[in-house]
Amino acid sequence: MLRTDEILSTIRMLHDEHLDVRAVTLALNLNDCAAINADQLCRKVYNKITDYARNLVVICDEIGEKYGIPVRNKRLAISPAASILAGHGRHAALQLAQILDKAAAECRVDFVGGFSALVQKGISAGAQIVLDSLPEVLSKTERVCASINVASRKAGINMNAISQLGNLIPAIAKATDKQQGFGAAKLVVFANIPEDNPFMAGAYMGAGEPEATINIGVSGPGVVDSGLRRRIEAAKINGKKLTLGDLAEEIKITSFRVTRVGELIGREVAERLNIEFGIVDLSLAPTPTVGDSIGEILKTLGIAQIGAPGSTAAIALLNDAVKKGGLFASSSVGGLSGAFIPVSEDSCLADAVAQGHLSLEKLEAMTAVCSVGLDMILIPGDTPPETIAALIADEMAIGVINNKTTAARLIPVPGAKAGDQISFGGLFGASPVLEVRNIGASSEFVHFGGRIPAPLQSLGN
Repeated sequence: MLRTDEILSTIRMLHDEHLDVRAVTLALNLNDCAAINADQLCRKVYNKITDYARNLVVICDEIGEKYGIPVRNKRLAISPAASILAGHGRHAALQLAQILDKAAAECRVDFVGGFSALVQKGISAGAQIVLDSLPEVLSKTERVCASINVASRKAGINMNAISQLGNLIPAIAKATDKQQGFGAAKLVVFANIPEDNPFMAGAYMGAGEPEATINIGVSGPGVVDSGLRRRIEAAKINGKKLTLGDLAEEIKITSFRVTRVGELIGREVAERLNIEFGIVDLSLAPTPTVGDSIGEILKTLGIAQIGAPGSTAAIALLNDAVKKGGLFASSSVGGLSGAFIPVSEDSCLADAVAQGHLSLEKLEAMTAVCSVGLDMILIPGDTPPETIAALIADEMAIGVINNKTTAARLIPVPGAKAGDQISFGGLFGASPVLEVRNIGASSEFVHFGGRIPAPLQSLGN
């Protein structure tokens, strides 16, 4: 079991290195809120959320102060909205989203995820309601986030759903054009979506989860980078030569310590709320803050220009070492747990795009070995729907063939062209708009529709 003195010594050591609990996410099953009319449905949803989450923020703040480590974001994740919207219509979908927004605001949580649908094998009536309502829902709420799972190892890739999303994503961006298309940043398209992810915008509560659970997202790019720098400097002073294997070991050790911190805080939050503890997700999710960047880790590992040859191998080393260290630290590691590369949220990656070192094609290659995928990618506002769909399909194929979670969070910025600098502010950061090449060359492929079959390995039961 965890030793408090061990945790506290780790916190003291890492105090100035941007270590935080990135997210405490209360996941809640709302299936029992199903009702014959939208008013009754929303009333039951509101009461259940406020009953479970009314003390979430207060308890997180108290525990963060107790251990001297902040809990940056407090969030909610619900069971997929498609399940309780079946039999209703688009008006009910917006009504539900707005009551989720209201409950989240009353409980003072930052975001609520789970306006979601799983359509990897086909689109149910409830899922279609979710899809059709996305432009309105994401433009008329502040805190609601959505995710759509369009592919899996077992089912293959639903190109019909992807084609719809190719049209819906620009519609979402256009509906939020005053915020430079920010609504699209609240939608993630997944392959192999995890059921216990605490990170937005993809958080939702899966069918195999308890009635309510506390999931923790701990992030520490700055901590990992500082540990690597200390190790390299010590080796120079002592005249020792380090290998990449030595640096991987340092990442594992640091990840171990960070995971222990997350589990301590997560279990105490769960105990105080009298809710079951779920998982620790150790994902190196960067922020725009200098010193809290995946890109800076890559530079410390010897990649002088991010996007240069070796960048994919460096991400693979980092992702693997993080998972190994976290898994050794806890039997409750879950979610995504690895390295994220969200371009606008990482100042170092955004700078590499601005300098022309990091392209969309290289980012796609890096997603084959990172934790998620094409994340927070700003593209020109006039990118055709078929090209957006094809970009999503490529990312989904990486996930299906490699049996890993991949995702696409693409933001077609209205009126923007490649190279334009866009800033969303806060955690969502800033980035140049990336160039999308070969516009329109995939239209016929997308228009075929249907489902790309699952690979042969899907039968490996």
